[in-house]
Amino acid sequence: MHPELPRLAGVLVLSLSASLLALAQPWITKLLIDDGLIGGDFGVVVSMCVLMFAAAVMAAGLAALNRWHYITASSKILFGLRASVYRHLQTLSPAYYAKVRGGDLMARLDGDVAEVQRFCVDSALALINAVIVLAGALILMFALSWQLSLIAFCLLPAQVVLLKVLRPRIESATRLVRERVSTITSFLFDTLSAMKFIQTAGGQVREAGKLDDLQHTHLGQLRQLQMLNQATTALPSLLTLAGTVGVFLIGGAMVIEKTMSLGTLVAFTAYLARATGPVHTLLGLWVALKRAEVSIARVHEITDAAPDVTPPQDGCPMPEGSAANIVINDVSFEYENRNRPVLANISMTIPAGCKAVITGASGAGKTTLIDLLQRHYDPGAGSISIGGVDLRNLDLDGLRRNVAIVAQDTVLMPGSIFENIGYAAPGASAQEIFEAAKRAGADDFIAEMADGYTSDVGSRGLKLSGGQRQRIAIARALLQKPVVLILDEATSGVDTETEQAIRETIDHLFSDTTRIIIAHRSTLTAGADFVFHLSGGRMAPAKARKKART
Repeated sequence: MHPELPRLAGVLVLSLSASLLALAQPWITKLLIDDGLIGGDFGVVVSMCVLMFAAAVMAAGLAALNRWHYITASSKILFGLRASVYRHLQTLSPAYYAKVRGGDLMARLDGDVAEVQRFCVDSALALINAVIVLAGALILMFALSWQLSLIAFCLLPAQVVLLKVLRPRIESATRLVRERVSTITSFLFDTLSAMKFIQTAGGQVREAGKLDDLQHTHLGQLRQLQMLNQATTALPSLLTLAGTVGVFLIGGAMVIEKTMSLGTLVAFTAYLARATGPVHTLLGLWVALKRAEVSIARVHEITDAAPDVTPPQDGCPMPEGSAANIVINDVSFEYENRNRPVLANISMTIPAGCKAVITGASGAGKTTLIDLLQRHYDPGAGSISIGGVDLRNLDLDGLRRNVAIVAQDTVLMPGSIFENIGYAAPGASAQEIFEAAKRAGADDFIAEMADGYTSDVGSRGLKLSGGQRQRIAIARALLQKPVVLILDEATSGVDTETEQAIRETIDHLFSDTTRIIIAHRSTLTAGADFVFHLSGGRMAPAKARKKART
């Protein structure tokens, strides 16, 4: 909120100015009735009508200007809050995303963040404005009749007690509704992502039934919450109305007995109406606090999640060329809530410019080792260094830019082929992108597409075949000019001929780059300088296939 405080102050001033003009209206009405109509002075009637209209025009102009600045300030705060949470999410490791459902994160980034923003901005402005308007209205009401003022607010303590009883129930009901919304969003997120499988397995009816059950439960919880919200609105309103009825009964009797003028009663009831709004606002804020606390807690569950790695304050630049040898020294690693380590006392050395193949069954720890090399995690014991520098001392962004990965499931971002090739090298020129695509063997299939390089890749790149996605990944890696290239099961999803073509392309294009190949199949060990085998989290001694380059 801090950057928008000056604008919010302006919004508050405009709001208060409009409220003060509104407070003047009943007093103008009193003068019009008592001094103009009852006093028989038509000049007073004309002047008060002109004054009333002028005040209304000014109030409308102030309200429009206030709305403009309010929308600007509140939107920037919402966007800033969401961006802040998103940037924090960018620092969290893959383990966090493995245990949190994507739909739940979407619900928190959308609904809960917006609820926090509304409470922080709207409630703060409403609180200050309501207090000032209420104070002004009460002063004028007591100036007109202190007796009627006491009657009007005699039931206020009962409203406070009522809301105090309802507040914890509203908090509980709100939490259930928020969690159910997250569950439904997660269900839609997960099932839409797996729709091809659901159709293949004939699970459409089952999944639709699950959605119906989730929504039926949500309806019951939503009804309960809405009824509680209705009670917090309707019951205080009835008590307020009871006070207003008392004002009309006593005030009417005073007017009939000539102890109060008609204009005074009219003005008093108008101020009472203006005071009722701020009273309900203040009481509503007291209840809204409980609803906001639920969303604040849900957002804090994200922002309180600590990153698994911390970038060094003054990180060393990434070593280049022949100095970039990789040394993994007695590394052990264990995921949270696991009974055994994924990696146990792993040691290996890969000289710069060499090609090393790491084989092993699924779950042997190969992908974990790659995550450690990109420093998504830090080893529980031991160390990993490149060029003699511990990864923990390297600039984190520089490390990840220089350790490129071509994975089994190539990640393509929404957008065009051109944008995806240049994603990891945002400063690359169009000519460099075209050249990288040609060298990676992607130019031919791109040229056959209707829109060429501007063709949209579709959601997660599904408009392209597996081999085409791999070619784009290779072109992207070429633009990165990495010190280390990792192929993580990169060719397991393509046929043997495509696999051979991709392997030859990589060996040719990255012949001077340190390459680490993660593989199930032994065919990828051809041409390797070293072959390592992972089994049960332990590394078998390296087999040198040919003399390593120095």
